[in-house]
Amino acid sequence: YPDPQQEGRVFFGAWVTLVNEDDEEVIYRLVGPDEWDVKRGEISIDSPMARALLGKSVDDEVVVQAPDGEQVYYVLSINYPD
Repeated sequence: YPDPQQEGRVFFGAWVTLVNEDDEEVIYRLVGPDEWDVKRGEISIDSPMARALLGKSVDDEVVVQAPDGEQVYYVLSINYPD
């Protein structure tokens, strides 16, 4: 379970639903650097996307530096598995 201080914010283990500027939704879970599996939506806590997400709350803007330029997302929801 997340620490009560983490409630409503993105930290390790969170499932995060994002929407980009084209209204495309993506869902990621932040996992350890040796656990990631993009096919299952799991991204490494060390990835640029995860680093940009850490500490964010619902409705926050997330700016990620991608190889093809800056990408902007908005946090729709944050869930921690039981």
